Amino acid sequence: MRRRVADATAIVVAAVTVFPIYWMVLSALKPTGEIRSADPRPWTLHPTLEHFGSALGVSGFGRYFLNSAVVALTVVAISALISFLAAVALTRYRFRTRTTLLVLFLVAQMVPVEALSIPLFFQIRDLGRTVPGVGLNTLGSLVLVQLAFSLPFAIWMLRGFVAAVPQEIEEAATLDGASRFTILWRILFPLVSPGLAATGVFSFITAWNDFLFAKTFIISATENQTLPAALLVFFKPDENDWGGIMAASTLMTIPVLVFFVLVRHRLVAGLGGAVKD
Repeated sequence: MRRRVADATAIVVAAVTVFPIYWMVLSALKPTGEIRSADPRPWTLHPTLEHFGSALGVSGFGRYFLNSAVVALTVVAISALISFLAAVALTRYRFRTRTTLLVLFLVAQMVPVEALSIPLFFQIRDLGRTVPGVGLNTLGSLVLVQLAFSLPFAIWMLRGFVAAVPQEIEEAATLDGASRFTILWRILFPLVSPGLAATGVFSFITAWNDFLFAKTFIISATENQTLPAALLVFFKPDENDWGGIMAASTLMTIPVLVFFVLVRHRLVAGLGGAVKD
């Protein structure tokens, strides 16, 4: 009986979760008349790709797409490296400020992003005067800020994966003459790769969907805008183009799904938690 209740609950939760995505794709395929209809239906008998053509025809869409990809992939790569090294340091070594750093990582997750947008704007503006490539109107500013928000979560999560690796494996490698560098990159790194994949997905989604900082830091350099800015074209004073909005949103979702598919094998491999001798 409990199993049936659990299965039914899982089905309901999955349906509620998937329905907004289904409605987004459906609206992107519906003709404009059906979207504006006062009697919306959860299907369409006349699908069209007109809205996708409008989204792809937005001036600079390809450039926006490339900028988003560069920012997201850079954040994933740098975040994976730094968070892995930090997680190892916080797990395998004991030092005076260790507990303080862990608490700070938790506190960093509690502050609303909107409350930090203005202070970060002035900080990025001042930093750009001394460090080229990370000031206002640059993609480096977006990478820097997204790293600041993704690293605390990634470090905290990877800490558990590193702690799950038995220290006896590292001790055995040390007795065999392995250096600390070899232990890090040839033993620990492959074993915590499922955690890196999980944090990579989180970092990618956060950076890819960012709109607040993209509009705050990219003021006049339109060539450095990211993909969420393309959605603004379909918001009009008189009436929004919901077909174009849904089509552009669907196109934005595809890279996230592709990235998840590419790393899903690592995620599944980590569920078993097996360690080879």
